[in-house]
Amino acid sequence: MDQKTLKVFNKNAGFIANDQKSGAGEAVAEHPHDEQRSRTQANDRIMEAIVEATNLEKAYKQIKRNKGSAGVDNMTVEELLDYLKLHGTQIKKQLLDGTYNPMPVRRVEIPKPDGGVRKLGIPTVLDRFIQQAVGQVLNQIYDSNFSESSFGFRPKRSAKDAITQSKRYVEEGYKIVVDIDLEKFFDKVQHDVLMNKLKQRIKDARVLKLIRKYLKAGIMNDDNEVTESTEGTPQGGPLSPLLSNILLDYLDKELEKRGHKFCRYADDCNIFVKTQKAGERVMESVTKFISEKLKLKVNKDKSAVSHVKDRKFLGYGFNIRKGEAQIKPHKKSVEKFKLKVKAAMRRGRGQNIKRFINEILNPILRGWHQYFKVSNVTRIFKDLDEWVRRRIRMIYWRQLKNNKTRFRKMITCGIKLERAKECAGNGRGPWWNSNRLHMSELLPTKIIKEMGLYIFTK
Repeated sequence: MDQKTLKVFNKNAGFIANDQKSGAGEAVAEHPHDEQRSRTQANDRIMEAIVEATNLEKAYKQIKRNKGSAGVDNMTVEELLDYLKLHGTQIKKQLLDGTYNPMPVRRVEIPKPDGGVRKLGIPTVLDRFIQQAVGQVLNQIYDSNFSESSFGFRPKRSAKDAITQSKRYVEEGYKIVVDIDLEKFFDKVQHDVLMNKLKQRIKDARVLKLIRKYLKAGIMNDDNEVTESTEGTPQGGPLSPLLSNILLDYLDKELEKRGHKFCRYADDCNIFVKTQKAGERVMESVTKFISEKLKLKVNKDKSAVSHVKDRKFLGYGFNIRKGEAQIKPHKKSVEKFKLKVKAAMRRGRGQNIKRFINEILNPILRGWHQYFKVSNVTRIFKDLDEWVRRRIRMIYWRQLKNNKTRFRKMITCGIKLERAKECAGNGRGPWWNSNRLHMSELLPTKIIKEMGLYIFTK
């Protein structure tokens, strides 16, 4: 966002000092005994920090990076800047005086790998921009007080950190996991419970009012009918993950108070104990806390008390050998990966193989490996490297199309006449042939690597 545009959007914006420790928008006290009063005053002026120029610029850049589809007004990310140039001053005024009204979200349903659908609510681009600006300021207020065992949607924390901490617990002897799955968490959050938690730290009534408006903005269907939102914080908006962490931090604090070892990533929570009996006791008491204090429901079908080797956490699984916990992609994650690669391979049948590898296949391989590279079971990656090369050879066999072309290619690459005849006309399918010596000679591993294929095991 250029400086001219920032001035348009932030005309007459007041400067609010940022204090990373005490939270965005907090004024610096002139004397130590004024510190508490300064914090109280700043907490009443959070909206000023939200509409401050540098915060809005950061929010705009993030929304632009994230891209995403249009909401119910059909405005695209590319159109947002011009819209802000025309209406930015008015929107800022509405935010400051508490009269801004969000638009309903657009409902999108994404199929889940294990069946069912995940319901997403796509806010308008403008509302995503405002939510991002709100979230950035609230994150500075809340994040430093979140649990060290909370890893989801937090700066400089990731699923890899959660898995690494889980590994440490397992190696300390906590091999039984209380795996808690919250039933339709984002759809079932009680608005009043969440707002009561927010009021404990946020004193700016305008911010609280805006968040409640977002919670109740409603959902618009394909017929332009709006259904009122009475519960839940729809996935799809930038503010939703932070709100979930604010609410579930109360679960984290309860687990810490009880002395439990746990890892939570968004609504996935694993508690590590030493015995099955202890795990069952913890499951019962924590389920009661979640139900009574947070007004949420534990999905009993997906939750369990079990040995860690029998459970999946964030796509990972564990082996235990000689007291050491070995991290690996869970078998379901491998199956899901293979299905994705197979779908890509179908698209690559009629394409130049080198172009297909670099433009379509490699982004899939690279992204999957980057997520799972914390694994220390290397055999899985070696097997997948071989499997991917076999799928590429299968495409090549199909592209040769007929026995005559296959025979000619085999002769060219040095296969003897009689063997070339036998292999070219064997009558077997592409998958069978892709795992035979003649295909390794037709398309050697060295050539596939030279085409640029991303390799898991260097």
